[in-house]
Amino acid sequence: MSAGKKEVWSDTTPLLHRKNSPPPPYYHSSSSFPFTVEMSSSSSPRRTGSIYLGVDVGTSSARAGVFDDKGKLLGTASSPIQIWKQGDIVEQSSTDIWHSVCASVKSACSLANVAGHEVTGIGFAATCSLVAVDSDGAPVTVSWSGDSRRNVIVWMDHRAVKQAEKINSFNSPVLQYCGGAVSPEMQPPKLLWVKENLPESWSMVFRWMDLSDWLSYRATGDDTRSLCTTVCKWTYLGHAHMQQMKEKNFRDMEACGWDDDFWEEIGLGDLLEGHHAKIGRSVALPGHSLGSGLTPAAAKEMGLRAGIPVGTSLIDAHAGGVGIMESVPESDSEAKESDKEAVTSRMALVCGTSTCHMAVTRSKLFIPGVWGPFWSAMLPEYWLTEGGQSATGALLDYIIENHMASPHLADRAASQKTSIFALLNNMLRTMMEEQKSPFVAALTESTHVLPDFHGNRSPIADPKSKGIICGLTLDTSERQLALLYLATIQGVAYGTRHIVEHCNAHGHEINTLLACGGLSKNPLYIQEHADIMGCPVILPRESESVLLGAAILGAVAAKKYPTLMEAMKALNAAGQVVRPSQDPKVKKYHDAKYRVFQELYEQQLSQRSAMAKALE
Repeated sequence: MSAGKKEVWSDTTPLLHRKNSPPPPYYHSSSSFPFTVEMSSSSSPRRTGSIYLGVDVGTSSARAGVFDDKGKLLGTASSPIQIWKQGDIVEQSSTDIWHSVCASVKSACSLANVAGHEVTGIGFAATCSLVAVDSDGAPVTVSWSGDSRRNVIVWMDHRAVKQAEKINSFNSPVLQYCGGAVSPEMQPPKLLWVKENLPESWSMVFRWMDLSDWLSYRATGDDTRSLCTTVCKWTYLGHAHMQQMKEKNFRDMEACGWDDDFWEEIGLGDLLEGHHAKIGRSVALPGHSLGSGLTPAAAKEMGLRAGIPVGTSLIDAHAGGVGIMESVPESDSEAKESDKEAVTSRMALVCGTSTCHMAVTRSKLFIPGVWGPFWSAMLPEYWLTEGGQSATGALLDYIIENHMASPHLADRAASQKTSIFALLNNMLRTMMEEQKSPFVAALTESTHVLPDFHGNRSPIADPKSKGIICGLTLDTSERQLALLYLATIQGVAYGTRHIVEHCNAHGHEINTLLACGGLSKNPLYIQEHADIMGCPVILPRESESVLLGAAILGAVAAKKYPTLMEAMKALNAAGQVVRPSQDPKVKKYHDAKYRVFQELYEQQLSQRSAMAKALE
């Protein structure tokens, strides 16, 4: 790519590229290439009081957000990060990621008119990617290429499907806490893949870290891991610390939740050496203050003051949960203050490249095909249930970009200075009126989509599941693309319904959705979810909920609030509430399409079985 402005991919807002100028199969930048930073700021002046900084590293960009003590976003900036992708293998560079973090932090502070010394606390969130470094903190390659820069296995990397199957065959007791089976997106299969395929790298690695933990380590020099990352992605049993929670001034924990038999059984017993030094000797609750705060070296790189408190990190989706779970309307403020159990009736949807579905309970609920229960992985002393769809924003991009009408639609969007999504939404409304359809959703009565284009994360937990489009014709018009786009949104929403119904059938009582992330900014996407779920969808006042959740970690680390929940109640705020249609015909229609949605997967299983028998 020539010098100048980079193409910026966002982890939360799908970017649509023109067909005649598609993105490369991987995005690469060099350290000498100038950073391009996308920035925005609040129109209101900066308020006095504490200032909190949240950093979120997504799939394709590092972002920073500056918030005041009311949870109001003062300024945000993003910087792209390089990514190598070839088939199921997806890799990144921790060095490049850190450079992008520093660039976005400096720009966000500048835009918010906040000096570095004014920042009160910092928190990090990131994808659940796996980072490999040696004893000096230098990157160790995890790539067939041998390129030392490529030391991060990205969360979406599916190289370790066979290793996941091998691990699941042992049926270890720890697997009951991740829906009965590890996913190839979790860390044990990826670790086993490296050991089996890159023995030299395996011998060189001194620390294996989740990306968000590596960020806090890079900022503070403290390699304490987060309960969020270790419990959700490493099979760590956080509830081993339940008794310790009753101890006075309980904050930091010597790791006691590793199941040594599990690691020995799957062939990774060497990770137990040195009291689990390579995977985590100590863990802490999200928001625990790490080390002596920001190191002088990291502070200089980020343009901040040394010693600023840094909180133990969160996975990005879980930070979104922290940034949104208490975003209830003012009418519910009394319940918000008095009912500690009200939060258990909500599910947070963090809608980006993929979507995570998170709900909490006081009791331990085992739900087949759904990750968890994870103790204190998001909210201290609550059990977390985590569902997910591996491709949502990425799927919509794929559907649109690969349609023949996409280039012309992209040209029109550019000339009108609007988004492709806005054009498609308007087109659907026009089609409804012209065809005298009773409601927009009814336009897809002959078009159905099973959205498992990157497997099914939950509740089926089938990484081999494939996407299905039913109802195609020879029509290649923009209007046909609009129908396919709508059917895809509906397919994703039926997937959410499947997850919620499955969770409620196993003990949850979810009746409200809270949504954040790029897809939540699409009104059609949110309305279809409300109609298909038959429940309200609450949008937060601040759209950058992941950044807010990360900033809340900094507020807790700075001891501005006694608990994470208190910080959430103070800094979360509701925005719009989108309610489901009251038309009974809408419910009847979606109930019928939901049955078709379920039948598509059942048909796939039957077809898979038939073909397997044919090849015996």
